[in-house]
Amino acid sequence: MLFVLRWLGVVSAALAGQNAFAALGDVNMTVGVTPISQEVYGLHMLIFWICCVIGALVFAVMFYSIFKHRKSKGAKAADFHESTMVEIVWTAVPLIILVAMAIPAARTLIAMEDTSNADVTVKVTGYQWKWHYEYLDSGVSFFSSLDAEHAAARQVGSGVDVSQFEHYLKEVDNPLVLPVGKKVRFLHTASDVIHSWWVPDLAVKKDAIPGFINENWALIEQEGVYRGKCAELCGRDHGFMPIVVNAVSEEEFDAWIAERAPVETMADAGAQTVAATTEDDDADREWALEELMARGEPVYAAACAACHQANGQGVPGAFPAIAGSAVVTGPVDAHIKTVYVGVAGSAMGSFANQLNDVDMAAVLTYQRNAFGNTVGDTIQPAAIKALR
Repeated sequence: MLFVLRWLGVVSAALAGQNAFAALGDVNMTVGVTPISQEVYGLHMLIFWICCVIGALVFAVMFYSIFKHRKSKGAKAADFHESTMVEIVWTAVPLIILVAMAIPAARTLIAMEDTSNADVTVKVTGYQWKWHYEYLDSGVSFFSSLDAEHAAARQVGSGVDVSQFEHYLKEVDNPLVLPVGKKVRFLHTASDVIHSWWVPDLAVKKDAIPGFINENWALIEQEGVYRGKCAELCGRDHGFMPIVVNAVSEEEFDAWIAERAPVETMADAGAQTVAATTEDDDADREWALEELMARGEPVYAAACAACHQANGQGVPGAFPAIAGSAVVTGPVDAHIKTVYVGVAGSAMGSFANQLNDVDMAAVLTYQRNAFGNTVGDTIQPAAIKALR
């Protein structure tokens, strides 16, 4: 009832203009901040009003006929059939309406597919359950995962009051940064299962399919933060794969690109990027157990906890536990292979391209010596580097 009353109020307000409907972001389509999104919204409202007019006319004729030709007034049903004029009219009118709708819709669909003359090209790769962004023009690349605080809060029994989060389960550690006023071309693919990259404000939604490259584009006209999500049921943690786009000025974007190193890593709790040539990422030196454990804990939280849980107990029947695992506490080579290559036919994908040498060695060492596991050995970054 409240929904109906609200719509009635908006309909009356909308008589003065279409903007009243644009304000109803929770029940109407998003206007968006790109030319394409605004065209799509315009098409949506055009079709909406056409449907309203058709509905009003049909019901008006129906109610008039019911009232005017009711039995209580002695009306009798006419005995006729086949009217060439009526058949022509009810065929021609819908055809004209469909053509009137198809022409602008086709124009917009063609524009959606025109990725030529792009200023920036970003390759978007879906993983269970994170995104990898690669700026092909500059070589900058990084992973974007659910924010660590949100990931911890969502765990059963966490005891965290999620109302404290303004955008619960919609924050990431590394947002995608894009310039306003520039045409951005997106290339979509996936490494494991089908994902779908969807940001309503940009009118961008495209399936990311392993072995295929799909493309679309956006030209953002307003600075701001725009959120989306994976729109394909990609697995158990599908709901924890958000997208955050930070649209900034061209100058700020250029400065951001200049600050990024060409090699990225998942070091630190927020999966921050660090140049691989720094001392913190030196894969050739000997790392102490304490160093690897300290480095491995936040990497585990960012890369492994979603499936194997923060306490290492896993999910029975879905994801094996790290605590007491025969693989984790067994031979080093088998453990490395499981994480480096993945396990065919399971949700355990390859982390060879997701973690650098130091991060992979650290998280492997952490798994072997945490959650009650007491193997006591270390896996050195040099051993991972030798596999590449």
